[in-house]
Amino acid sequence: MDNFLVKELHTYIEISMAEYHQSKVDNINKLVLIDILRNKDFEFFQSINLKTSEQIINRCIEHRIYLCEKHLFEHLMMDLAIFTNRKVYGGWKSGIQGIDLEFDKDGCRYIVAIKSGPNWANRSQLEKMKTDFISAKRTLRTSNSKVNIIAVNGCCYGRENNPDRGDYYKYCGQVFWTFISGDENLYTELIEPLGFNAKLKNDEYLELYSNLINRFTTEFSTQFCSANGSINWEKLVKFNSGKEKEI
Repeated sequence: MDNFLVKELHTYIEISMAEYHQSKVDNINKLVLIDILRNKDFEFFQSINLKTSEQIINRCIEHRIYLCEKHLFEHLMMDLAIFTNRKVYGGWKSGIQGIDLEFDKDGCRYIVAIKSGPNWANRSQLEKMKTDFISAKRTLRTSNSKVNIIAVNGCCYGRENNPDRGDYYKYCGQVFWTFISGDENLYTELIEPLGFNAKLKNDEYLELYSNLINRFTTEFSTQFCSANGSINWEKLVKFNSGKEKEI
């Protein structure tokens, strides 16, 4: 990959990581104690001997934030893959349902569904992807019946030893990034700028996260602890599972 393109990728990553960080901050600022407590299995929390407000708050927030940040990062990596392919092969973000990327190479039209890792789907999700591939091929062939269309499930990390799935190919990790860029080393070259830009905002984010833990711990103790400081498990379970939530 030429130096100019490498610089473009680094700039794109810098901008994307800044947006990713701001989305993380926005997510934290939107959190409300009552929302993170909803639909939690407090009977299980009690069974594993959680004793303090901070332990419970940490469990609830970690799960909520992990899911949100995972979703945000998956979109960042998908957009990075599309950007990279556009610069190398002139690809574009697809407007067809279930397809993320389209590009032409060696006389073929590639339609790509981009996922995070190799174990992203259950059986129904896999069937949905296959249906989307079939529909996409039918749509594309209405304008060019002779086009050779190849469907690919691309995964940003992981490994797949049997890529040929009959109706489509599954490329993971290095194979996927090489497929969309033509560069066998790109998958490791992306790590440094991603990590560097993540560290730039890390201290700010950790302070915000710590403040959130402290604030929610205080609120939780006020609302769900007895006068002696112990967790009022009965009140928690009623709040979460009773006919009417109690606080």
